[in-house]
Amino acid sequence: MVHSKKRKISPKIQPNRRRKKSKKSSKSKFGLWSLKWLTIGTIWGAAVGFCCIIWFGYDLPDTKRLLLTTRQPGITIVAQDGTTIATHGDIYGVAITIAQIPDYVPNAILATEDRRFYNHFGIDLLGVMRAVWVNYHANSVVQGGSTITQQLAKNFLLSEKMYNPSDRSLRRKIQEVMLALWLERKFSKKQILNIYLNRVYLGAGVYGIEAAAKKYFGRSARNLTLYEAAVIAGLLKAPSRYSPTSNPILADERAQTVLKNMQDAEFITAQNLKNLKLSTQRMRQTHDAVYLGRHFTDWIIETIPDYIGEINQDLVVVTTLNPKLQRIAEEKASTILHEKGASKHVSELALISMTPDGAIRAMIGGNNYTVSQFNRATQALRQTGSAFKIFVYLAALEYGYELNTMVSDLPIRIGKWQPKNFGWRSKGQISLIDAFANSVNTATVRISTRIGKRRITEITRRLGLTSKMADDLSIALGSADATPLQLTAAYAVVANNGYKVSPYGIIAIKDRNNRILYRHKQSTSKRVISSENAAQIQQMLTAVMQYGTVRNAAINGTC
Repeated sequence: MVHSKKRKISPKIQPNRRRKKSKKSSKSKFGLWSLKWLTIGTIWGAAVGFCCIIWFGYDLPDTKRLLLTTRQPGITIVAQDGTTIATHGDIYGVAITIAQIPDYVPNAILATEDRRFYNHFGIDLLGVMRAVWVNYHANSVVQGGSTITQQLAKNFLLSEKMYNPSDRSLRRKIQEVMLALWLERKFSKKQILNIYLNRVYLGAGVYGIEAAAKKYFGRSARNLTLYEAAVIAGLLKAPSRYSPTSNPILADERAQTVLKNMQDAEFITAQNLKNLKLSTQRMRQTHDAVYLGRHFTDWIIETIPDYIGEINQDLVVVTTLNPKLQRIAEEKASTILHEKGASKHVSELALISMTPDGAIRAMIGGNNYTVSQFNRATQALRQTGSAFKIFVYLAALEYGYELNTMVSDLPIRIGKWQPKNFGWRSKGQISLIDAFANSVNTATVRISTRIGKRRITEITRRLGLTSKMADDLSIALGSADATPLQLTAAYAVVANNGYKVSPYGIIAIKDRNNRILYRHKQSTSKRVISSENAAQIQQMLTAVMQYGTVRNAAINGTC
């Protein structure tokens, strides 16, 4: 009988096999588990992402509106010589393409705002990381990472009134990114840059490169120089701060930075910069009259509806203002206040310069428009003082007085009121013209007593004063109130040979297509005083300048 021997298995080998099977099983289970949850996570992530897109994107504006302009009507105020002196509202230029302007115009903007514009998909990740790094080392925000596409998206959302400029919410940031990505998908890079150049805000109420070129340099963007392009590109950082009209030094400094950026980006060469510095080119301030006559332009804008009704389109308003006279008036007014204001306890003044037919050539409404927009020339009622005496003497002429009629200049008392003469020694009897030339109060009051308050008040109404007057003879010495505009118009009646004068500042109002909406017509004025009396008052005013109270103000020749 043969006995077979059973093969013994080593106890060391069996557990290893089990361990190998266990590891394979564990890896398989982990792989299945990972795949399962990755799938679930992907599905949920896609679902959440889809919901976010719906949530943040459902109210995004239609990008077709980027090609339109929804804004306030723009008003351009032009001086008598054609100089633009102010703009109001939103001023857009005619749409222009990058093919129509020199390469350095868009390149100045790209070098400063988005050098990698043609290499990103709407979001510049490298630019964002670079900005984070720079800002971290500077310990402040000195560089931004937004692309031109993002800026266009942001401006579009703001123009559609979806957000206000101070809004920094996460929702706005997300919608900006979504809109930027959508713009990159819908438009070509060239189209995006074209839209941006025509919509970007460049200060002083102007939008777009064409409007800015005309506003700051008086020419089309097609004809901008390299330096001018750099100035305009510099406005993007802070339009008000770097405006070439209000801050030319800062604008120049910013332009130099833009030019350096263009060199770094290899848009221009070092030789280009050298030639620019060697040339005599300087910042052209064709419109150095911007901010000239600010009170005047405010007054003009307020009166436009009186001529054409509601303002619902772009307008060009041609005015009567003479920039040369306005500049002289502002310079002299500033000098007078600086030299004599403190000693005379005067801090403000007003001025109206008007032709005999009522055209306003210069207007000063106050010393500093930035501090006060109140127009003292058209709104401030002030006591007329001795300037009122012209009405008293006109009434006297109508009553029957003549230039050589003698009147007493001796002291006079009416009740408790005893007017005095200043710097005049009584002579007893003086002629009417001498009483006026020397502004003799006692003689003026005597004349008023004889002709009566009613006659004086009536003639002031005829010449254009409308304010309420005191019910006593103090009006003879100027207690009545009037605005400088009313008083100047009243005096203009004398220069206009006795015909009523209606002050005006608008010559014509045109639409954007140069169609005349309103034109001033010099209508036949109503005679309010006789030509004879107007001529006699002119003689009396001449006497004031020749030997009277303001003889030191006499000038040679005519004005």
